[in-house]
Amino acid sequence: MGSVSYLVSSVLRNSMKRYCLFQRPNVRPISLSEVNYSKKDSSDIPKNTLEEHITAHKQPTYGLVYDKKPFKVALKANKLYSWCCCGWSKNQPFCDGSHKNPYVRIELRPVRFMVEEDKEYYLCNCKQTKHRPFCDGTHKREDIQEQVRS
Repeated sequence: MGSVSYLVSSVLRNSMKRYCLFQRPNVRPISLSEVNYSKKDSSDIPKNTLEEHITAHKQPTYGLVYDKKPFKVALKANKLYSWCCCGWSKNQPFCDGSHKNPYVRIELRPVRFMVEEDKEYYLCNCKQTKHRPFCDGTHKREDIQEQVRS
């Protein structure tokens, strides 16, 4: 039965003309207690001003690896953004609602966030960051860098 669901998700992924690095959904990192891979101190990583009011950033699973490097984007202060957590969006790094597809059971939901100041930020594209939606350098991990596009 497991091979049938794999086949269905593979067909859907190909029909959507999506490219992802992992072949299975909700890939977890090696260990949830891994060290921070960033050269920066964790205090240098931007803070989501909505973090106290939402819980999407605390989801226990991680999405598909979309890319092996972060996405640099100019964000405006006090504007609401939705970061794709599942890795299926065609509008990366932002959510386009692909997680609502009834044929692919995606439990992950987008992370809504705001920033404190207008500037360029690095948003995670490997979807394995612990500081959702901001990149913390987790993409530098060997298991993520060794992935090849299928």
